[in-house]
Amino acid sequence: MHVVPSFLRGAFHRSLALGAATASLLISSASPARADALSKSVEIDFFRDSSSRHLKGLATRSDGRIIAGPTFTDLKGSPLADLLWNLVPAGDRRWLVGTGPDGRVLELTVDSREGTYRSETFAKVDDGQVFALTALPDGRVLAGVSPNGGLYLLERDKTVARVVLPVDSLLDLCLIDARTALVATGNPGRIYRVDLERLAAAGVSPEKVVDAAKLEEKGIRLFGEVRDRNLRRLAIHPDGRVIAGSSPKGNLYTFSRDGGAPLILHENRDAEVTDLVITPAGDLYASFVFSTTAGTARINRPTPVAPTGTTEKEPPSPPPTEAGVPERFSGRSSLVWFPAGGGFPETLLSRTGVAFYRFLKRGDHLLIASGEQGDFLGYDLKERRSLTFPGSASTQLNGLAVLDDQRLLALRNNAAGLALIDFSASGTRELESRRLDVGTLAQLGAFRFGRLRELGDQEITLSIKTNHGSDEIEGWTEWTSLEPVEGGWQVQPALRGRYLKFKLGVKSTVPPSFEIDKAQLHYLSQNRRPVLTDFRLFSPNYAILPAPVPAPPASTTLGQLLGQTKESGDDKRRNVLLGSAVVAAPGNQIAYWTLNDPDGDTLAATFSLRRQGEETWTDLAVASETPFVQFDTSTLQDGVYFTRLVVTEQAPRPVADRLTLRFETDDLIIDRTPPKLAEAQARIEGDRLVLQVRGTDAASLLEGVEFRFNNGLTESVEQPVDGIRDGRTETFRLELPLARVAGATSVEVLLFDAHVNSVSARLSW
Repeated sequence: MHVVPSFLRGAFHRSLALGAATASLLISSASPARADALSKSVEIDFFRDSSSRHLKGLATRSDGRIIAGPTFTDLKGSPLADLLWNLVPAGDRRWLVGTGPDGRVLELTVDSREGTYRSETFAKVDDGQVFALTALPDGRVLAGVSPNGGLYLLERDKTVARVVLPVDSLLDLCLIDARTALVATGNPGRIYRVDLERLAAAGVSPEKVVDAAKLEEKGIRLFGEVRDRNLRRLAIHPDGRVIAGSSPKGNLYTFSRDGGAPLILHENRDAEVTDLVITPAGDLYASFVFSTTAGTARINRPTPVAPTGTTEKEPPSPPPTEAGVPERFSGRSSLVWFPAGGGFPETLLSRTGVAFYRFLKRGDHLLIASGEQGDFLGYDLKERRSLTFPGSASTQLNGLAVLDDQRLLALRNNAAGLALIDFSASGTRELESRRLDVGTLAQLGAFRFGRLRELGDQEITLSIKTNHGSDEIEGWTEWTSLEPVEGGWQVQPALRGRYLKFKLGVKSTVPPSFEIDKAQLHYLSQNRRPVLTDFRLFSPNYAILPAPVPAPPASTTLGQLLGQTKESGDDKRRNVLLGSAVVAAPGNQIAYWTLNDPDGDTLAATFSLRRQGEETWTDLAVASETPFVQFDTSTLQDGVYFTRLVVTEQAPRPVADRLTLRFETDDLIIDRTPPKLAEAQARIEGDRLVLQVRGTDAASLLEGVEFRFNNGLTESVEQPVDGIRDGRTETFRLELPLARVAGATSVEVLLFDAHVNSVSARLSW
């Protein structure tokens, strides 16, 4: 008779606990699972999955839809400069542009009908970068430069006045009236008030003026100062307050109309205020650019860099070669609204990987010139939605200016030039998506829109190209047109790939009020082979009595429909398994496995075994979707048995496409022969009783010895004398104080092997 020792029962239960997670499918056979469809779909959100520079005449909205947008056209003209800093209206279709690093002020004349511009030098300054520029009502120009902090009053081809302030850079200019201006500076962050008539009378001063009294003589006095290093932007509120934005903290300050100490309107950290817009009603809008890590540049420096002393980050040089691609901007930008009347600020728009440079208000829209991919963005104040408009192939849009009710001028850098943004044009309307990833190689099916408003299928063109690799340039197929079929767009024969791009066109005759809803792209993933993630043989002579699987609930909650509170099938089966009874079953053997199919196929497995030296396999479970088998070993001869699993995909996978895989699994040892006792001794050494047992087994490892004394004491030993329990011959030793065995005269010794076979002997002393 085989007796199960306590130490072996504990070992088995520990094994069961470790295997519970893997064997969570054991009980699934009581309730067959519904087979999901093999085909899948990916949502195409046009706002998320397209970029500004790949839009033409279309715009995308934050709800994922496509709507009509402006056209973005680069104007033709002679090269202007390496760097273009600002775009200022000068009246009668004339514009002023401050440049770098040559320190010129250019005057531009734009012919929007011909799509051209002409440029000539209005004036040249002695410093490298014309960061700040404004046209005065009398035709003169006020300019602020870097790196030496010079303030210039210019006429055509003439410097009327020049004062070098005790700062590094002049960053913004703001007119209070026809004869008074405010100047924002960098390093330190100050605002100076300038009397333009006294400045003109002061003439050209070659040296930096540090003394406040001498500055006062030239019509310049300190208006206010902040602790942040730079004051980047200035604006005047209708109530007379002066609003100033700083960097590198990115704070907003307010000054009274007479200057003095500032109040903090809005505090930030590691940010730059890039633009301010104030409406006549008193609403303030501010754009902030945030750096994610210390030292992250908002924009890339050109080569060569500006002279030492400048505090600004210049736009980049022309696009670098592939070997020298600059680090992509990893910060984010936000557009914040400060309501009139002192309401709390509200963030309207935030984008990552984009730097907001300048913006303006046009009707109910805020239009934003951005970088580092030439993005032209917007925000609908009425609908509270973000917009992406067609952008530039240049990396930065540094400025915007209103040409008329329907058209804007945009200043672009890298490469430098001018562009026309026309909201009334009805030319080409086209969108090219970003590279999309469906996750695995797949056969692409139909492309379906949620809804088309005010346009039909025949007014849309759609083409697609695919790639097996992720390279943006190499490995793509040619563009292939898709044709409308039953409310969707398809191509035959079906294209294959993991990555794809699509191009969508809308005919120019479509009314501008059209909308294209988000789309679904259907696909069938490559059929990948099943994987055996775990296979285990339980200790023999045990059986599981599966607990019944609870019936599915009669009702479904809203949370389950939304997928928020739904319990997974694995969790259910694990809970059922933990409630199953484990009972002793002499001669019983359990084998279980865990299979995984990357595509979610239903799998069936055939479990077989054969005795070593024989050729015939015996199937113990055939085409079973239950990942375990229990069988009786009493009819099997002692010996080593090879086991295998043959796994086959099932419906809904078509028969011709089903994959079959064979796994050779763990060897099963059938051993009903007890071990042999080679030595069993009991002797008294001093005040201790020493018991030593040595045994051997023909097929299995020895597990340990249990000692049962006739005074009721029971002890077990699992650690052999040599320290490692790793053999079919082992020696076990137990030493006890005589006081522990007082009254006992004999002990029954039971030696066990790994298959719970035991041999016993009785010893006395």
